[in-house]
Amino acid sequence: MDVNMLLLPFQFPFMQSAFLIVALIAVPTALLSCFLVLKGWALMGDAVSHAVLPGIVLAYILGLPLILGAFAAGMTCALATGYVAENSRVKQDTVMGVVFSGMFGLGIVLYVSIETNAHLDHILFGNMLGISTSELLTAAIVGALVSAALLIKWKDLLLHSFDPAQARASGLRVGWLHYGLLAALSATIVATLSAVGLILAIGLLIAPGAIAFLIAREFKTMLWVSVVVCLVSSLLGVYVSFFLDSAPAPTIILILTALFIVAFTRRVMQAKAQAARI
Repeated sequence: MDVNMLLLPFQFPFMQSAFLIVALIAVPTALLSCFLVLKGWALMGDAVSHAVLPGIVLAYILGLPLILGAFAAGMTCALATGYVAENSRVKQDTVMGVVFSGMFGLGIVLYVSIETNAHLDHILFGNMLGISTSELLTAAIVGALVSAALLIKWKDLLLHSFDPAQARASGLRVGWLHYGLLAALSATIVATLSAVGLILAIGLLIAPGAIAFLIAREFKTMLWVSVVVCLVSSLLGVYVSFFLDSAPAPTIILILTALFIVAFTRRVMQAKAQAARI
């Protein structure tokens, strides 16, 4: 394979847009994934990503920007989950399972009841090769705001993730941190919506942080490792998908899954070697 063939994906405008969109969403999703992994909110990311569907459909019916509907639905799901979990004996993971499946079902029912040119596959799995300029701009703005907020408040969020009681005793505004993290989660899912869709968004929101958690020993290191892993995997996934004639988003998720298996295997082997020395 010659050099011209290797550089072929970069010559097409739709591939250039795909490379750009994954670079824009890699940083916020990677940073957020570190906090979700530490806080045990993997299912929360899954719940919010599925729950935005009815908001998208309602926004379309009302003639509003789809991003507003998606964000409102995501926050509604997150807030409703927290309220029910705090005011009942049902555990939070059970509440999340009921809420997100119910809202996802509502979204499907609303979708099939209207006539629209928007293809359901693009909503569920993304349309990375058909990204518009406005979607690129949205991803850039949301990604920059979320990344900046997480980097500025990372120490407070870290303490809140490990020990909310200690964070409250230290004078931190725990409520603002809690709902701020939920808002960042909803906004990030909105930013990734056009690229990887609802279903695959959870992969970008969990895998980079999980991989970094297995590799790094300090949280600061975990943050930049997750960004590097997500960025490299995303760009490589788009590049490889061109030659495999596959969809970019699932290819990215497969690469992240493979990296997680490698990192997990490495950690297990290190633990066995250390135990053998003892």
